[in-house]
Amino acid sequence: MDRRQFLSTTITTALALAARAADSAPKLRVAVIGHTGRGNYGHGLDTMWLRMPETEIVAVADADEKGLAAALKKLKVTKGFADYRAMLAETKPDIVAIAARWIDQHRDMALAAAEAGARGIYSEKPFCRTPAEADEIVAACERRQVKLALAHVGRYHPALPVVEKLVKEGVIGRFLEMRARGKEDSRGGPLDLWVLGSHVLNLATVFGGKPVACSATLLQGGRPAVRGDVKEGDEGVGPLAGNEVHARFEMERGVPLFFSSIQSAGEKGTGFGLQLIGTKGIVDVRADKEPLVHLLAGSPFQATSGPRSWVPISSAGVGKPEPQDEMKDVGNRNLFAARDLIAAMRENRRPLCSAEDGRMTVEMICAAFESHRLGGQRVTLPLKTRQNPLTLL
Repeated sequence: MDRRQFLSTTITTALALAARAADSAPKLRVAVIGHTGRGNYGHGLDTMWLRMPETEIVAVADADEKGLAAALKKLKVTKGFADYRAMLAETKPDIVAIAARWIDQHRDMALAAAEAGARGIYSEKPFCRTPAEADEIVAACERRQVKLALAHVGRYHPALPVVEKLVKEGVIGRFLEMRARGKEDSRGGPLDLWVLGSHVLNLATVFGGKPVACSATLLQGGRPAVRGDVKEGDEGVGPLAGNEVHARFEMERGVPLFFSSIQSAGEKGTGFGLQLIGTKGIVDVRADKEPLVHLLAGSPFQATSGPRSWVPISSAGVGKPEPQDEMKDVGNRNLFAARDLIAAMRENRRPLCSAEDGRMTVEMICAAFESHRLGGQRVTLPLKTRQNPLTLL
């Protein structure tokens, strides 16, 4: 079975397999980690487990007293902890949900969950702050045989294998390049690359394969960012510089990826997504919309007197309604991710978006910083520099 067939089979059967497993196996025990005031509880990573008959939430940890009280009520549990390590030691959960959005805590939380004996971890993105931190998490998960899945929820969408097949069959002609943008709001630039760009960089690896090299520029007010521009970034991402980023990635399948983000570049979120551009059309993949994917047929380089329409692509094909009702609600994408994690735990395989995939995305972001540090030079991946390169600017 090739990779595309594996993805299609895994995604489209995940719900049915999980439902059967829920009937025949004890509920998996989930412990939730959040931190009110430092990332809170991102994008439903705490409440999603209440909608899954195969799991039960047994405890929640939050260092903020008021936040913990609110979480206990929201999650309908009685065990609450100020210290997540104490929670892990006492409750010994099967799955740990790292729900805090700020990534300065993710490394410590993931290592603690692995060492405490959790069989699975579902973590908010971005993964962590540096390739070195990612190395530690990957090693800990391998050592303890823990399956870690990341909440890059688009990766689990059942339409993606359909798009892969269509592109391979030539629906957009010759596949020329990929173009991606962040939300380009007040966080535009390198912060956008971290927080939202991580989604589209991760998606790009589905179609382009692993990143091979990167060349990039960070700008501050239109000029190259310098050492004096480096400051601690918001949302726990570590050192940042600039309010504009332009990066080109060479991918292993020969199709380049271009990513750009400019602070306050226009209508909020308009460009947020990934486009696959070919000689006979464009496939547009949105990061947070449903339908996830649309096709615009026709050469993107030639004007036409007639109208063109963006046609949705579902798991059933081009122009067909999505047959899987749960996927019609963007909020349900976490369910597909969690069920794939559970299947990975039971089948002893990597989740569709694993710790290794998370490390690859972190390296892509840091590669942009490393290239800028070296004056826009081409840098190869994996990176030799395992820390945030902006600390060396």
